[in-house]
Amino acid sequence: MSRIDESRPFIPVRIAVLTVSDTRTLAEDKSGQTLADRIVEAGHILAVRHIVKDEKAAIRECVEAWSTDPDIDVVITTGGTGFTGRDVTPEALEPIFEKRMDGFSEVFHRISYDKIGTSTIQSRATGGVLNATFVFVLPGSPGACRDAWDGIIKAQLDYRHMPCNFVEIMPRLDEHLKRGGKAA
Repeated sequence: MSRIDESRPFIPVRIAVLTVSDTRTLAEDKSGQTLADRIVEAGHILAVRHIVKDEKAAIRECVEAWSTDPDIDVVITTGGTGFTGRDVTPEALEPIFEKRMDGFSEVFHRISYDKIGTSTIQSRATGGVLNATFVFVLPGSPGACRDAWDGIIKAQLDYRHMPCNFVEIMPRLDEHLKRGGKAA
């Protein structure tokens, strides 16, 4: 079972939050604020917070730029994971993931099912790695953001979480580039 190893230090990571919405402003963005609050409460650094319209190019451009920023370790998006015509966040991001995080979606839906039942199938929450940066794609509701952070992301971004966590493998995410790929 998972546990916190108190003998290990907590290592804060730098997290960017992107809200995808045609209608919200930062002042009205409850989901983005929920994530921002939880990030800071957990001891991490809120690197940047922004809103873009439900447009593939705008979403992709922002996340790609953040994924190459050395001051950002993780990107969390909220919004645009449903089935309506304007919900395009997975379509914008999944094609550019170097590696998909299928387990994130599966665990998110298990947690969500316990709270909202079969309505969880209306979300296409997903995750992956892009340019050695973890990217989590969450629904646009504050409840879904709480569930994803509290039930999955918070533990995986805690270096003390055992038996394993994402923080301990962050330095090795770009190993393939060092072995003859693009990087030196």
